[in-house]
Amino acid sequence: MKKPLLFKEGLGWLLKSRLKVIMGKIHNNRNQKLRRKNLRNNMTKAEIILWSKLKGKQLGYKFRRQHGIGKYIVDFYCPELKLIIEVDGDTHGFYNQIVKDKERQIFLENLGFAIYRYTNNDIINNLDGVLDDLIEKIKLNPLSSTTPVPSLIRRGTILPCS
Repeated sequence: MKKPLLFKEGLGWLLKSRLKVIMGKIHNNRNQKLRRKNLRNNMTKAEIILWSKLKGKQLGYKFRRQHGIGKYIVDFYCPELKLIIEVDGDTHGFYNQIVKDKERQIFLENLGFAIYRYTNNDIINNLDGVLDDLIEKIKLNPLSSTTPVPSLIRRGTILPCS
């Protein structure tokens, strides 16, 4: 004889199914599709430089660019690590933008995302430092695997044979 579901168990199942529906709709809202495409086609110099080091799992994880989460579009997103990278230009220093960035950060952190911010200037003038910092943060991420992050291979470098 089957045990009858308690109200609490039934409610939990209902909440979980509703949460899946809500969470499923939080990524890449159709209404933002043209905006995301426009942002991908018109990336800043710093975004282009950083993307050249993130794409193709060069850090050991897949990153997406100009990814929609809720009403926001983040610069770079790693689903496996729930990690967001934001590239901030000069406008992010103004009070109104600081307030908007804080609101956005609270929303994303409440969904369980880790957000790392780098300035255009840092990426353009200190890319190695930015990548070193990012690799360290990835290693500390509780969702990262125990395998080490592969080092970035520069073009023209000859790899030693094992």
